[in-house]
Amino acid sequence: MQNDLLPLLDAAIEASFAAGREILTVYGTDFTSEQKADKSPLTEADKRAHKAIAAVLDRTALPTVSEEGRTMPATERQTWNRYWLVDPLDGTKEFIKRNGEFTVNIALIEDGAPVGGALYVPVKDVLYFAWQGGGAYRIQQAKTFAGRSAYELAALAEKLPVQNVRETFTIVASRSHSTPETEAFVAEKEAQHGGVQLTSIGSALKICLVAEGAADVYPRFAPTMEWDTAAGHAVALESGKDITDVSTGKSMRYNKDSLVNNWFIVQ
Repeated sequence: MQNDLLPLLDAAIEASFAAGREILTVYGTDFTSEQKADKSPLTEADKRAHKAIAAVLDRTALPTVSEEGRTMPATERQTWNRYWLVDPLDGTKEFIKRNGEFTVNIALIEDGAPVGGALYVPVKDVLYFAWQGGGAYRIQQAKTFAGRSAYELAALAEKLPVQNVRETFTIVASRSHSTPETEAFVAEKEAQHGGVQLTSIGSALKICLVAEGAADVYPRFAPTMEWDTAAGHAVALESGKDITDVSTGKSMRYNKDSLVNNWFIVQ
């Protein structure tokens, strides 16, 4: 375990709580949304969460790639050995629907792999976090423990995976993005296991359900961005799971020329 990962994870957790506070402030109001160039929605909560995260992470002196930050050429970001990869509000569609299924995703990337991550669910006040060699954890009523270090939080949290007793093979899928390929995958698993349970949920929570053991697999045969998966990937890796890039058959890599992920399977 790298000794300098823990202070960085402390910053990621602090930033995730700060973003969560901003998001919930907007969540309770009559907010509006606008459309970005890629047709995805943007709200005041996305912008405020981005600022709150930047205020904390800037103190670490590491560069940041954020969904709501400025775009930068691959030639610049690929010179970085270590950087933050952030989605200030993952699941803006779920935020707009007010169903609570959205997260704050903050990952630490080193040499193209996630080595630390904090993923916070503001409405449920649940924090998932992990660091390379240190394990993956879930803590409920997380704000109660704000200000404590990641190391202290790990002692209070549930270590992942949590024991889940399930008789049925469980697939978790996107609430907003079903595809024919996903349906074919589900049909294949139904034939293989004599039936499956299908769970739909928004945002990176799908990765966390596999990491914690509440689901067996999450197939994603539709576009996502690197910041959508990186924090969850850090949690998955430390819980003994992985995100496999379907096109390479290997663990998903980050800081590619394009920030669009290939299709993947979490298991």
